Amino acid sequence: MLNQTVLALGKKRSTIREIFEYGNRRAAEVGRENIFDFSLGNPNVPAPDAVRQAILDIAGQDPVAVHGYTSAQGAPACRKAIADNLNVRFGTHYTADQLYLTVGAAASISICFKALTETPDDEFIVFAPFFPEYTVFIEQGAGAKCVIVPPQPKDFQIDFAALEERLNEHTKAVVINSPNNPCGVVYSDETIARLAGLLNSKSAEYGRPIYLISDEPYREIVYDGRPAPFIARAYPHTLVCYSYSKSLSLPGERIGYVLVPDVPGFDDLYAAICGAGRVLGYVCAPSLFQQVAARCAGETADLSVYAENRKLLFEGLIAMGYSCVKPDGAFYLFPRTLEPDDRAFCERAKKYDLLLVPGTDFGAPGHMRISYCVQTDTIRRALPLFEKLAAEYK
Repeated sequence: MLNQTVLALGKKRSTIREIFEYGNRRAAEVGRENIFDFSLGNPNVPAPDAVRQAILDIAGQDPVAVHGYTSAQGAPACRKAIADNLNVRFGTHYTADQLYLTVGAAASISICFKALTETPDDEFIVFAPFFPEYTVFIEQGAGAKCVIVPPQPKDFQIDFAALEERLNEHTKAVVINSPNNPCGVVYSDETIARLAGLLNSKSAEYGRPIYLISDEPYREIVYDGRPAPFIARAYPHTLVCYSYSKSLSLPGERIGYVLVPDVPGFDDLYAAICGAGRVLGYVCAPSLFQQVAARCAGETADLSVYAENRKLLFEGLIAMGYSCVKPDGAFYLFPRTLEPDDRAFCERAKKYDLLLVPGTDFGAPGHMRISYCVQTDTIRRALPLFEKLAAEYK
């Protein structure tokens, strides 16, 4: 009587959500302050003051204008304001008609998968470690195949030999996430240039473009004065998927966009994005937050606490003997676990009420994700527990 695939997905949440819910149950037993929940990437810094002011200003307007339906792809004025901001920041020439506003980056990327999929043989290539829901969006949402390039743990840049082995005539798009969830890597300019060159070459070989889907919710969270490359400038057939969840600390408001490249066949490509939004039910992103995003497109929350947390946690774990690639962006560490079985390691960590996510779920066994978008004091109090955990392996 029911779709068995979605029934199974509904009965078992993602591992991240399962650990988060475990933390809620445990907090009810021992107190929230005694749980060191590093599972969920839920920003802990307040939204900028401009967001609050924008909400107050907009809420005082005509209720229909504030809360009514907009065009399916978003209000034209909001799309124009966002395009204008991108042009100022990146020296581009985007227009309102290249943007499709969505309910967050998950909707953006799901729409792209659906729009590009023609047959069940179509393939989308992702690089491990990757956000686990990619496989759900590709396989169940779009009915295509998810092809995984194994991780390169020494630096988590792209393994181009492995990528080239997987590119073929069925490849519709390659998916990148930089800054990356879960390891925090930012792809270098050299990596992006090499990727663009390879995709140009393969597109010419197959007589059609291979798209690049750039999942960019962490674009503004970078460290050491190093900006994240704006991928669309390097490769013209790039679909940019963005969310304001992290830059404005608005994860629960679910507002983002797809930026559609102005390339040959643009009209059909944009129409397919609109059609995919219609099929998936992602039409007319929340009206109030369309306007908030438009007003605050040039703002960011105070993200400096993430740099402080990164330094404290990374240096602390390294001193204890953990091994980890230093993240360039986002707000995650992705250390190696102290035993090959990352699930067993994360289970053992629960003894100290340390809630960590196994790397297996991200396509990188033997690692764990630690989300450090928490209070700095939480990290300080957790470090002795990480040390006790490490001592068990010595």
